[in-house]
Amino acid sequence: MTQTVLVLDFGSQYTQLIARRIREHRVYSFVHPFDLALDKIRELAPTAIVLSGGPQSVYAEAAPHCSREIFDLGIPILGICYSMQLAAFLLGGRVEAAAEREYGRAEVDVIRDSPLFRNTPAHQRVWASHGDNILAAPPGFEVTASSPSAPIAAFENRERACYCIQFHPEVTHTEAGTQILKNFLFDIAKCQPSWDLGDYRRRKVEEIRAQVGDRHVIAAVSGGVDSSVAALLVAEAIGDQLTAIFVDNGVLRKHEAMQVVSRLSEGLGMHIVAVDARERFYEKLAGIEDPEVKRKRIGNEFIAVFEEEAKRIPNVEFLVQGTLYPDVIESVSIKGPSSIIKTHHNVGGLPEKMGLKLIEPVRELFKDEVRRLGLELGLEEEFVWRHPFPGPGLAVRILGEVNAARVEILQNADEIVIDEIRKADLYRETSQAFAVLLPVRSVGVMGDERTYENVLAIRAVTTTDFMTADWFRMPHDVLDRMARRIVNEVRGVNRVVYDISSKPPSTIEWE
Repeated sequence: MTQTVLVLDFGSQYTQLIARRIREHRVYSFVHPFDLALDKIRELAPTAIVLSGGPQSVYAEAAPHCSREIFDLGIPILGICYSMQLAAFLLGGRVEAAAEREYGRAEVDVIRDSPLFRNTPAHQRVWASHGDNILAAPPGFEVTASSPSAPIAAFENRERACYCIQFHPEVTHTEAGTQILKNFLFDIAKCQPSWDLGDYRRRKVEEIRAQVGDRHVIAAVSGGVDSSVAALLVAEAIGDQLTAIFVDNGVLRKHEAMQVVSRLSEGLGMHIVAVDARERFYEKLAGIEDPEVKRKRIGNEFIAVFEEEAKRIPNVEFLVQGTLYPDVIESVSIKGPSSIIKTHHNVGGLPEKMGLKLIEPVRELFKDEVRRLGLELGLEEEFVWRHPFPGPGLAVRILGEVNAARVEILQNADEIVIDEIRKADLYRETSQAFAVLLPVRSVGVMGDERTYENVLAIRAVTTTDFMTADWFRMPHDVLDRMARRIVNEVRGVNRVVYDISSKPPSTIEWE
């Protein structure tokens, strides 16, 4: 049986990251809300428990509190930030609400030998985010680290196997964070690095065969990694009982429709139906400038086209959806589901509307795991490691109205941007790079003629988790080649600008 680490979510923006970091060490992790019943925890029988951070004070009226008895289960516990304060509060320590919240880089000193800090520097940089201060550790706990702003920055009780820290080891800003997590997982909790995608693949294939039997399944493939891997895993299980439906919505990358069909049908043998619905989508987008209206219209029209095609296939009882584990975590988060979930990308509403049962073969996986599984299933590395592409496609990279002419301009420009990044061997150094067509025209001179054409922006960022991102310091010679090629080769553009804003305060996409 695979060992598991239970992550209890107290509302931290980094909860998903904790689970991902644990899996990077080949230990399976899963997330539940902070108030998971003790009986359920015993039933899950985790090897270890990690209590996440959170934005509240332990004294706040709606502050999330777990049962005190969780510390008596005999299961190794790592408490992070808010959960350290909560442990102190529940176990008899002293906590006070701070006048100001500490947020950002901090420095801590390890002041006592601790298995949690083994093989880490005595003085180390960390990332802190907390609103309470701990004045005294609970009885039986020893203070193991200190900082100028938090004299009690870590404490532990080895008999209880309870270790708590006032900073976030899961973020890259904490220099020894990876080692701290390894110490907890392997030295303290005695986990084994046994989480294996090959085992997952075999288990899922067996489950899908048992679930489907001799019935038929449809899948919506967008050309993205998630839907492609989900469909391929189902195809491996049931072969021609699966029909994949690909809808060309007119706002894809250049040549993408042809490439998707070729890759999945000719290259990997999947049964796929391709639908050219470009004109239908352009009609729905005519005159629309508001990005949220664009999203909704694209989503609704996709559902309409997909439903029409699905009705042509007899005996269909199941729908494949490329839900990832972050979507699952979001849906059970104590903050509630995200106000805008990409339902058009996950064909939201279709299962209920069409009376279909869902198959979500990658719902237990993070993005990096889906990519590795895609390689195992035969997808080429260039496709698997492709930069993220928004569900509404180029429609949210065209500011203002979307029509065939503006889509063509952006497709051509975007192809040049990616081509030059690849030629410079920078594609894997950038996390996401693309062109944006602005609703702005500027005066230019081409040859002996005055022009009044479109302005195009180039956006490139680096990030590890897409929660924050920094603009990529693109070499000037690469920018020069991009700009010259775009202006010379893309009719309708006479000015190129480069976006040097980070997230936050900006978002990665412009809409």
